[in-house]
Amino acid sequence: MFSPETHVLVVDDMMTMRKLVSKSLKEIGFANFTEAKDGADAFEKLKAATPPVGMIVSDWNMPNSTGLDLLKRVRSSEQFKSLPFILVTAEAEKAQIIEAVQAGVSNYVVKPFTTDALKAKIEAVYKKVTGS
Repeated sequence: MFSPETHVLVVDDMMTMRKLVSKSLKEIGFANFTEAKDGADAFEKLKAATPPVGMIVSDWNMPNSTGLDLLKRVRSSEQFKSLPFILVTAEAEKAQIIEAVQAGVSNYVVKPFTTDALKAKIEAVYKKVTGS
């Protein structure tokens, strides 16, 4: 599993969802968060983050810049292209999931989700990243 010190960027246009995701991440054991209100805000915070962000958990549907937009921007950046990225979405449509996978998403969680479901997705991403 990722270190509890991993800096997690939580992205959602709704403050209540950001708080819900952060609360779940705390229950899983993470302690270091930065929150952003959309993909554009998130990318700016990602570039400026100290310590560096070790994982992104982002909503899909947001104004200004969606989670998918953010994912594509992260994957096209030499500095951030291998960053673990989990999309949180209310959409379970196969076409959208395929689009996210093609864009390089590490995993996705469908809303509403439980802390255990989020933890399972994070553990699966960790296994992909570390090869263990």
